[in-house]
Amino acid sequence: MSVLPLVFTSGWASGINAYAVVLLLGVFGATGVSDEVPASLQRTDVLVVAAVLFLCEAVADKIPYVDSVWDTAHTVIRPLSGAVVAALLAGGSGSLPELAAGALGGSTALLSHLVKAGTRMAVNTSPEPFSNIGVSTAEDLGVAGIITFAIFHPLAAAVIAATLLVLGLVTVAFLASRIRRFLRRRARRREERHLAGAGGHRPHG
Repeated sequence: MSVLPLVFTSGWASGINAYAVVLLLGVFGATGVSDEVPASLQRTDVLVVAAVLFLCEAVADKIPYVDSVWDTAHTVIRPLSGAVVAALLAGGSGSLPELAAGALGGSTALLSHLVKAGTRMAVNTSPEPFSNIGVSTAEDLGVAGIITFAIFHPLAAAVIAATLLVLGLVTVAFLASRIRRFLRRRARRREERHLAGAGGHRPHG
């Protein structure tokens, strides 16, 4: 069976939480749930490092503005991880050239990362932290669910991942215009307050 659907889905999920993808795939492979997972992802040291980094991300990803800083730092890490995981999956199956798989996984991870980062910038315009916690939790559960589903139903999972990616890109495009309008309004109000303050403190001649 072609590993292409699993490559695509893992790439999409890596753009959201690369450490969760490595951890889940490694656990599924080590426990014998899936034969598609290469041995390099099942190593104990890889699983331990992935688990520690996943916990770090689980905390940082739920703090307003810290999540955006974390996303910026992972602009290279997530696509690179998606490419490496995809190449390893392809190398283990032999049904897809590793270079092509890496390109697909990396590019898909980059797109989903941009969706995640853009969405978080929009969420951070909210003054309360609960939106970040809710969005982050939904992302974590979504990655866990889609990767688990992909192990048993790779093609259906790839269709879901592709749909979510398209919807995410459309949402970010919509949110981007809203963010720009919000920033323009805030800048206008700041300028109006500044002019009002300057008018009320004119020097006496």
